[in-house]
This record gives sequence, structure tokens and C-alpha cells, in this order.
Amino acid sequence: MFVDQVKIHVLAGHGGSGSCSFRREMFVPLGGPDGGDGGKGGNIVFVATTNERSLVNLKFQPIWKAPRGGNGEGQKKFGKCAIDCCIRVPVGTLIFDAETDEFLCDLNTDKQEFVAAKGGQGGRGNVHFKTAVNRAPRTYQLGEEGEEKELALELKTVANVGLVGFPNAGKSTLLCAVSDAKPKIASYPFTTLYPKVGLIEMEDFTRFTIADIPGLIEGAHDNVGLGHAFLRHIERCTIFCYVLDMAGTDGRDPLNDLTALRQELDLYENGLAKRPFVIVANKMDMPESEENYKRLIAQEDPKKVFPVCAELKEKTADVINGLYELLKKLPPQDEEALNRVLLKHHSVKKRSEITTTEFDEDL
Repeated sequence: MFVDQVKIHVLAGHGGSGSCSFRREMFVPLGGPDGGDGGKGGNIVFVATTNERSLVNLKFQPIWKAPRGGNGEGQKKFGKCAIDCCIRVPVGTLIFDAETDEFLCDLNTDKQEFVAAKGGQGGRGNVHFKTAVNRAPRTYQLGEEGEEKELALELKTVANVGLVGFPNAGKSTLLCAVSDAKPKIASYPFTTLYPKVGLIEMEDFTRFTIADIPGLIEGAHDNVGLGHAFLRHIERCTIFCYVLDMAGTDGRDPLNDLTALRQELDLYENGLAKRPFVIVANKMDMPESEENYKRLIAQEDPKKVFPVCAELKEKTADVINGLYELLKKLPPQDEEALNRVLLKHHSVKKRSEITTTEFDEDL
């Protein structure tokens, strides 16, 4: 099951109470107060990891609690500080306050951590309240309460390259041909129901990632079908790879498909289609593809068009090299502009209650 939106309740640990104790031992008259302090409560910490691909674990465990700190004891013994409650989430997870819709953190790198709720401080023991006029205080402090929050989490796939195309264009086949990913491949539309990310390693040991975005349809920008559920996963991609079925096996015109794809991206977010791109002219082994390919290179820059047959892995190495050369030329991504896009579409969706998008991996 793939889940990319959840709402969870987190409760950090309460601090331990201070102790009210007096020193009692032989040959020490009027020993005085010796109550120790309470320990600190545990924090709620989110940890981004590449080992997770979905928020499904949080869907089935919507309440997370950190342990409380230990109470102080006599002989000035401090209570034990509680361990943090660590929640592992996929890289690319956005965290929001579900009640105020405030953006809290974007976990976009591996092993990045974010303290979402802080544990309470431990209370002071009565040893701290001794004064010249109050030599035997019975005053002590209770531990502070830990923070309690309602959080909304949204996963937006992190990948350098996003494969964009209509159903049955061959995106999953291409991903399998150029990377280590093993997506499900079948000869019917919407075989891919959620993003799949593959890793490409070059000869100089440079790595970059490529994501197979589920097939778009016309009207996806208006959330037709599962439009927004798919489109949210291309927002981080620095390069778009348009995959076209040059044979038009479903009675489609590949040039019209390219125009429609760009239009859907721009309607979803103005300027999105202007990001760097390459075009993969797939299924070139079919006799109908040659004429469509000539029309395509007459309209587009031939240097950005790669004719391939993904199923037979013909000329797929050219696609890898082309993407790698383009990535090397690109400047660092504008984080501020990217955050505006990520937060803009979150705020539009959050006007109503969060709806969880989930797909069964076995379908």
C-alpha cells in the first residue's frame, strides 16, 4: 500500500517530578533537604530516510507518544531523561501543523532530523528551595508537560528527473531499462499507480535519481481522476523527461500528447513546463513511428529528442548520457521558489479535511 498523506497526533513526554526528601543518616543531625530533580521528557523526532517509500506506517499508527522522564529521588539523585521517540519517514516529507496549517519542515535530505514536539523539563527537587530562613523546605516542582500537536504529513517524491507521459507510453519500461528499479510492467493503462524511483550510477560514480510518475490524463490539473495525487510528485523534479508513444498504439497523436502534457503542467503550476526537459521518442521499433518522429524533430530541437525502444533497450544509453550532461549544466535549484510551489498546492488542498491517497501495491 502506498500512502502519501496522513494526519497524526504526537505527544512528547512529560518531565519527571522533583523529589521532596531529607537527608537521614547517623551522625548527621539536621541533614537538610536532598531531593533530586526530575528527568527531561522525550522529544518527538522525525527522521528522513531513503529506506522508506511511503507513509503507510503512520496511517496504521496515528498516535505517537514519547516516554516521560523519571522522577527525582533522595540523596540528590536526578531522574532519568527519557529517550526520544523517532519517527522514520521518506525523504521528501513535508510536515505541517494540522490545526493552524503552519509549515514546519521539509525533510528533503537523507538522515535529516526535525524535532516536532519537545519533551517537558523535569521539576526541581526541594534541595533548590533551601534558604537561610527556610532550612527544611517541603517545596518541589512537578515536571512540565510535553508538547502535544496534531500534524499533517505530505510526501512529495524527491528525484532529479521525472518521467511524464500518458498511460501506456512506456514510462515504466524506460525506467526499468535505464535504472535499477523494477516497476510493474503490463500492456494496459495505469499499470503504475504510485511513483517509482530508480537510481542511475555513472562511470565516474556520480548518481542521480529518476522517478516514474503515474500516467497523466487530460484535465489532471483540475484533479480529474487522480490528477493532483500524481502531479504533486513532479514538483521537486529539476528535469522533465517527456515519454511519447511514437507509434500511437492507442490511436493518439504523439505531438498532440506532448502539447497536452505541457499544458497540463502549466495549468497545474504556471511556468512548470518551462523547466529543463528532454523528449524520449519511445517505441521506435514500430513501423508507424518513423513518420511521427520526422514530424517531432521538425517541431522540437533534435538535440533534446532521443529515439529509443525501451522494451529492447535500444539507444537507452543515449538517454542516460543526455540527462547526465543536462544535470551537470544546471545551476543549483532555487529552494525559495521550490518551497513556494510546494506550499502553494498544499494550502489549496488543505481548505478541506485531509484525504489520504493510498494504492494497493498488489493491484
